Amino acid sequence: MPDTARSKAKVAIFISGTGTNMAALLYASRLAQAPFEIVLVASNRETASGLSFAQLEGVPTFVHSHKGHTRAEHDAAMEAAAHEAGAQYIVLAGYMRILSEAFVERWAGRILNIHPSLLPKYKGLDTYSRAIEAGDAHAGASVHLVTPELDAGEVLAQARVAIAPEDTPETLAARVKVAEHQLFPRAVADYVSRGNDPDHLYTRVADLALALPEAHAKDSHGSPGFRVGPVKSGKFFAHFSQQHHGSEHIAVLVKTGGMEELLDLVEAQPEVYFKPAYYGASGWIGLILNRPDVDWGHVAQWLERSWRSVAPARLTRLLDAADQF
Repeated sequence: MPDTARSKAKVAIFISGTGTNMAALLYASRLAQAPFEIVLVASNRETASGLSFAQLEGVPTFVHSHKGHTRAEHDAAMEAAAHEAGAQYIVLAGYMRILSEAFVERWAGRILNIHPSLLPKYKGLDTYSRAIEAGDAHAGASVHLVTPELDAGEVLAQARVAIAPEDTPETLAARVKVAEHQLFPRAVADYVSRGNDPDHLYTRVADLALALPEAHAKDSHGSPGFRVGPVKSGKFFAHFSQQHHGSEHIAVLVKTGGMEELLDLVEAQPEVYFKPAYYGASGWIGLILNRPDVDWGHVAQWLERSWRSVAPARLTRLLDAADQF
């Protein structure tokens, strides 16, 4: 079985020009303990000098001019190259094309961009001149998730850069660029590592579990768990397991229909399920969270199913009624 806790995230970088942020990401990816590797540098411009840089460093490249093609056609070519390279994430580093809504939705949560302002200020172009004209004390850069709305995705990290009284857009841009080269690799590393971060994974599970009626958090044998019903006498429907009892997995444990179902699931999909050393004898199955491409909708479905197995009938009827609307 692959060591999912240590495998590096595979990143494709899209550029349109010199690729200085791409270079910062590439060199950061080669440092010890870096959690990501660059598997492709792709561009919409044959003349983008960043392509030559990537080739010199031995990184596979791809170029497809947007001229003479519809947005959908061009996006399809770029996306195909990313898939062929095995990319799990796409990072936009000076990529001067707006991606189609369909493209962005297919890669939701897996496309990152860097923008030269302290978002939500100054979306779009001319960010340096707008910050100077507004009399701002600071400009900066933001790394954010890409969504169909321009520069509107979740901000993951920011770097602030002081604006000098004599600054021009050009002098300010030069200093912000230095900050970008520090910020971008760290933000990408932190983001792609979230799948191995117990605190992040617990928060995701807790948000889903506690959204169910009368659910509350309760530790069990020193591990976080979730119960339904009265605080003092509720029943557990999920446990969060952080590599306990020698397991390599970070997982949420949920109730199956019994040992037969548990063993069938583990045999059919060992990359998704495992039998917990402590809880497995009681029909609890481990749903592995520290693996690539976790389907959080699937996690939510398991949590609801497990919740239903122990929740009072009055609560399941309440949820059934809510589902009808």
